[in-house]
Amino acid sequence: MKRLLRTGLNVESGDAPQIVGGEGVYFTFSDGRRLIDGSSTGGPLGHRHPDMLEALRKTLEIAPVISEGWDWREREAAAEELIDLAFAGEHGWVGAVRFFLSGSEANDQALSLAQAITGRTPLATRERAYHGLTGLSRAVTTQPQWHGGLSRLSGGIRPAPIPFDVRRLPAPEGARAGRGADLRPAASLLADAGDRLAGCAALILDYTQGGIYHDADYQDRAAAAARAAGALWIADEVVTGLGRSGRWFAFQGGDSRPDMVTLGKPLAGGAMPCGAVVLSKDMMAELAGCTWQSYSTFRAHPLMIAATRAYLRVLVRDGLLDRVRVLEARIAARMATLAARHPAITRIDGRGLHWTIELEGPDWRQWRGDSADIPVATRVSDRAAEAGALIGTSGEQTSLFLAPALIVSDAELDRLFDALDFGLEATR
Repeated sequence: MKRLLRTGLNVESGDAPQIVGGEGVYFTFSDGRRLIDGSSTGGPLGHRHPDMLEALRKTLEIAPVISEGWDWREREAAAEELIDLAFAGEHGWVGAVRFFLSGSEANDQALSLAQAITGRTPLATRERAYHGLTGLSRAVTTQPQWHGGLSRLSGGIRPAPIPFDVRRLPAPEGARAGRGADLRPAASLLADAGDRLAGCAALILDYTQGGIYHDADYQDRAAAAARAAGALWIADEVVTGLGRSGRWFAFQGGDSRPDMVTLGKPLAGGAMPCGAVVLSKDMMAELAGCTWQSYSTFRAHPLMIAATRAYLRVLVRDGLLDRVRVLEARIAARMATLAARHPAITRIDGRGLHWTIELEGPDWRQWRGDSADIPVATRVSDRAAEAGALIGTSGEQTSLFLAPALIVSDAELDRLFDALDFGLEATR
C-alpha cells in the first residue's frame, strides 16, 4: 500500500507519471521524456526561472523566519510594490494589501471579512465556479467535481455538506470557436440577480473556472446588483491576475471596481505558494479603528515576499503583458483551426493565456466521479503527452484547459498545439 494519499478527481488505479525536473516551459520525467507544460497556471515564468532562483537564494542567506505578527520592512516594500506596479492607474480606489498562504486562503478570508463587515451569512457566486477548497472558499465552489467529498466506485458520490446558504448566478457560456455557446445576453442571465443576492454578505466572481470567461457587461451588471443588495463584490483573480489575462487584472475589462481582489497562483511567480487580499479604500474606511482578527505564522514568509517582488519586476521588465496579448491572437487562430478539424469539439473559449476546450459527452452538471471509465478529456490528455505536451483537465469528463507559461515562445506554442491536435484524434 502506498503511503502517499494521492490527489485525484476521478476514481482510478495505477501509477502516476513521475516528474523528476523542469526547466523553462518543460517538465522532465523519469523515463527521459521532456514534455511542454501546457497547464502552468501556477507557474507563470515556467520552471527554475533564473530571476526567481536568485531571489530565493539571496533570501535564504539573509532573511529570518519571521511571522506576520512582527513588523518587517521587506513585507511592507512588497505591498507597496504590488500596489504601485500592478495597480498603477487604479490608485483612486485601491487601498491596502494583506498577504496569505494561498489563493484558497485569500478567498476564504475575504469572504469571512465580508460576513464580519455586513453581519450577513449567505454568500453568492456563479455557476461552475471554483474558489478553493478551504473553509468558505469551498462553500462557494460550485463546480461539482470539486465538492471536497468522496467519489466511490461502489457507492456513488458523497459530497461534503455546505453548512449555510450559497446562491448561484447563471453563468454565460461564450465561445470563440465551436458551436456550443449560450448566447443569452447578460441582461437576461442576470434579470433576477437582485432577488438572488438579497441578504448576501458578498458576491465572488472569477474569470476562468469551468471554462466561463464572462465579458465586461456581465461583470458590471453583477457588480451593480451586488451593490444594490448591500453585498460586497470580490473579484477572484487567483488565476487571471498579474498577467495571464493580458492585462494586470481581468476585472479591468469592465467599468466597475471591486471591494476586494484576491490573488494567488502567479503572485510569487510559481516559486512559492502565496496569496493576497487587496482591499479598496472604501473597505479600509470600514476597517478604521478595527483589527482584522486573523493571524498565521507563515503568511508573508520571507521566501514568499522575495518571490513576489522578483515576479513583479520580471513581469514589467520583460513586457510580459504585451507578450500575452500578442499570443492571444495566435492562440485564437489555432483554436479555430482545431474546432474545424475535430467535430467532437463543442465549445472553445478563453482569454490571454487561459483557454478551455469542451468536448462532446456528458453535460458538466451530470459529472460522475464514481466510475473507473477513462473520461474523454483524460484520453485526449494522455495522447497529447505521447506527442510531447501536458494538457490540463479540470476533472470534468469533457473539459480540457490550456494555460502555458507566459514565457512560452512561438515555436514552443506551435509544438504545444501540434501535440493537442494529435491528442484530439482520440475523440474520433
